[in-house]
Amino acid sequence: MDENTPKSVLITGCSSGIGHCVAGGLRNRGYRVFATARRPGDVQRLTDEGFESLLLDLDRSETIASALAELLERTGGRLYGLFNNGAYGQPGAVEDLKTDVLRAQFETNLFGWHELTRRVIPLMRRQGEGRIIQNSSVLGFVALTYRGAYNASKYALEGLSDTLRLELHGSGVFVSLIEPGPIKSRFRANAYEKWRQNIDPEQSFHRDAYRAMAERLQKQGPAVPFTLPPEAVLKRVIHALESPRPRPRYYVTFPTYLFGTLKRLLPARTLDRILRRT
Repeated sequence: MDENTPKSVLITGCSSGIGHCVAGGLRNRGYRVFATARRPGDVQRLTDEGFESLLLDLDRSETIASALAELLERTGGRLYGLFNNGAYGQPGAVEDLKTDVLRAQFETNLFGWHELTRRVIPLMRRQGEGRIIQNSSVLGFVALTYRGAYNASKYALEGLSDTLRLELHGSGVFVSLIEPGPIKSRFRANAYEKWRQNIDPEQSFHRDAYRAMAERLQKQGPAVPFTLPPEAVLKRVIHALESPRPRPRYYVTFPTYLFGTLKRLLPARTLDRILRRT
């Protein structure tokens, strides 16, 4: 490939928040960005904004296959970077999560990512280079109450990505995890809708705690201190794409650094007491 040809990057979940910010930031940096979304209306809006946008719904295998096929047709069969980002959070106590609700969380946050990643690995191996960047979370290594479904999906993502990184050693394909804490986005608003759809607070032992949680999810503006704009994630994505030795993990926001340190230093029961109050 001509060294002047822009490197192509595929991003999932670009309708808003982190995905939209990273798509714009990488385009401005000279990458050929394929910004995907799961709703046709969002695909059209992204196209109107000047992106090469494709329909990709992580819950539907046929859209994963068709989006990647269209991308490869446009790029002559090449893809340098994949930023797996499209996800949502399903609030609710573990005992209130129906199995189908938990399964749906994994379908979007893990299984869809895994299917897309498996499809790009062979072509990256043939190229002898590639970057797979997984947008995880501080909740991929510490647990918080009422985030069990999201915690579980991100813990699983971390284990799968760590294993993949080992298996791809020497291939020229690097795997990085980005672990943000609170980032300004529609994440809370989307989580509130999922909670309303799938949890019956009045029949739950946790109904009093749910009232406080619902207020927090509906709060306008940052719900917690240390919330950063999505550009903080963009900065790490750029490093993961461009460094000759990208890091296995990128912390984003003060809470991630704090809990990463505390998890290394404190006994589990002591950390539990802190997390219960968080």
